[in-house]
Amino acid sequence: MPSDVIRVIYRKFDGSAHRDYPARRLAEDDLGIWLGVPAGTSSVYHGRPSVEQIPFVLLVPHHAWWTGMFNPPPRTSEVYCDIASPARWEGEDTVHLIDLDLDVVRRRETGLVELRDEDEFAEHRVRFGYPDDLVVEAEAAARWLFGALGDGTEPFATSYRKWLALVV
Repeated sequence: MPSDVIRVIYRKFDGSAHRDYPARRLAEDDLGIWLGVPAGTSSVYHGRPSVEQIPFVLLVPHHAWWTGMFNPPPRTSEVYCDIASPARWEGEDTVHLIDLDLDVVRRRETGLVELRDEDEFAEHRVRFGYPDDLVVEAEAAARWLFGALGDGTEPFATSYRKWLALVV
């Protein structure tokens, strides 16, 4: 029986802390594992203690170079996808991801899809020595997400809402 609480650990490519928080396993389907994070959850953000002010749902795909964060109002991003290494599971209760800087975001009010942090990706590519195959995968994931967040591809259109309703 899988654990109900999953520890989500994002690091940067150099191993430095990025995000670390507990999440509740909501479901698993063909897309991946859906995790819920209620408001008030203690977390670590950029190595500093934090508390989540707004709940969210995280989709950790089975084999993809991204994670999807689905947000309720008042957060201005309806969907926020981190380009990240494919998930590496430690047992059934800890998932490790390497944040690769690029983000693809859909704004709630306008539906505008944005590719963010290209400058950070370029800087870290040099500083951390991203391998060429990692760069290819990260850029391909960002391109795919940019289209998927704008064209009604699920789970980015409406299917995430049933999971988000469980944590709002």
